[in-house]
Amino acid sequence: MGTRTDGAVANRTVTSVWHGGYHCAVEAGSFTVHVDEPEHVGGTDLGPQPTDLFLASIASCFTLAIGHVARKRSIELTDLSVRVTGRYDGLRFGAVQVEAHVGAPESELDRLVEAAERVCYVTNTLRAGIELTTQAVPSAAVPTDGSEFS
Repeated sequence: MGTRTDGAVANRTVTSVWHGGYHCAVEAGSFTVHVDEPEHVGGTDLGPQPTDLFLASIASCFTLAIGHVARKRSIELTDLSVRVTGRYDGLRFGAVQVEAHVGAPESELDRLVEAAERVCYVTNTLRAGIELTTQAVPSAAVPTDGSEFS
């Protein structure tokens, strides 16, 4: 993990290991998240599907961002939940709606959401667009000299 000169983390990496079929385990820091597809599409339903985790990333980040902003502004929250809905458009989401249910004075709601939008890493990443690269790298566990057929 890279670190900036101010001590903040400059990179974040997670690793996914395939467990067969549509099931994998993702190592994220000290946590393991099992990811799978539902049984009706051939999975074994051992965990949320990847698109649910994508939406969960948005919901959780935005929830924490609102909580952070409220705390910094000394606004007491009586409750907070964020519902995120993705609209499928082929093999991607064409639109995502974020709906924050915030137990705070109504006069503060718009300002809380606007401030949360400024500090939420996930929604900021999606709005800005990113450079996405993919590559295949030979696995050390798979012989590349043909010896697996000996």
